[in-house]
Amino acid sequence: MQKTKIFLPAFLIIAVLFLLLFSGNASAQKKVAIKRVVIDAGHGGQDPGTIGRRAKEKNVALAIALKLGNMIQKNCKDVKVIFTRDRDVFVELNRRAQFANDMKADLFISVHCNANTDHSLKGAETYVMGLHKTKANLEIAKTENASILMESDYSTHYDGFNPNSDESYITFSMFQDAYLEQSMEFAAEVQKQFEERVGMNDRGVRQAGFLVLYKTTMPSVLVETGYLSNPSEETFMVTDKGQEFIASAIFRAFKTFKQNVEQPEQALNQQYPKSYVPKPETTQQIKPATDSSPAKQVSSPVKKVKVPAVVPAAEVQAPSTTGISIRVQVASMSKEVPTTSAVFGSLISVRMYVHNGMFKYTVGGEVTMAAAERLLNEVKAKGFKDAFIVFFKDDIRITKEEALASAGVK
Repeated sequence: MQKTKIFLPAFLIIAVLFLLLFSGNASAQKKVAIKRVVIDAGHGGQDPGTIGRRAKEKNVALAIALKLGNMIQKNCKDVKVIFTRDRDVFVELNRRAQFANDMKADLFISVHCNANTDHSLKGAETYVMGLHKTKANLEIAKTENASILMESDYSTHYDGFNPNSDESYITFSMFQDAYLEQSMEFAAEVQKQFEERVGMNDRGVRQAGFLVLYKTTMPSVLVETGYLSNPSEETFMVTDKGQEFIASAIFRAFKTFKQNVEQPEQALNQQYPKSYVPKPETTQQIKPATDSSPAKQVSSPVKKVKVPAVVPAAEVQAPSTTGISIRVQVASMSKEVPTTSAVFGSLISVRMYVHNGMFKYTVGGEVTMAAAERLLNEVKAKGFKDAFIVFFKDDIRITKEEALASAGVK
């Protein structure tokens, strides 16, 4: 019998090798400090990005990126901010990711603007690396990845990857991001700040195959800060005040994420992010609008949000009638594994729940903080050093403050 030879595109072969090198080191590579952040303003130079009636994506993205970087430098003295571009120049997509890797960045933030043929669409959405789950996500990835077509020899630099071919994106279905959980946690915080601080429509945390995120070796997100194809949102986004608000939202998310990474125990005593449920996704194709006249100054659509006071730590007495249980989280994985798996060692009664798109595993079901803290110490003694306490009501993850309120603690 004659054997059939199977030939794979160079892009897929290199992708598989990349996966073999990086997929097994997720836990070892988890960031424990945020000291360097690379901020990437999308597009630039001969690549305008999406074009609205009044503005080009490359200019709005750069303005927001620079404002964000200045906020971090001013308020976080221990953080070094590095820009992939600080002026109107074209930077190849593969160079952006490689630059972040070379700089040994602890976080990568790529700033963009969105567009759609449906001009009523508005709001912000934040992407992490992964396989697109809707046609809309794929179209946005294609739009952003199309920047490589402006490079002189993109077929060589990207190993045959064609940004307009659906088949090229199959490689992303095999991708295992070592920093997926941290990327999604940061992305969820960005979306929370957009909604609460800026008053923008929250379009959710999403996954898609973006080349600019593909080979970064740190938590990475691509932020679509709003729709230039929506007249009112574009008008807001092109103003200095609007850009300040947008940059401030990302900065607030950065501060929270940095604290959660560097001081996880302290973060647990504050409001822990709720289970994040992305908003329904559209299935419309992405096409840029036409360019037009300069922007006019408008007032910000910011809405005021009452921020709850920090609730003092207290013993949570949780009678069975409240439905409150306190558990210890021991693991978080991008793929579901059996709760009886050997990865959990001698732990018993392991339970799984889904949060931020990840499969998370807990033990216990205590009714007081004292009992939960004893269990936490036991779990850490068994080798689960990153374990921490989480709260549930009727098997739904809630914040510590919500647990205290349900237990009648003022």
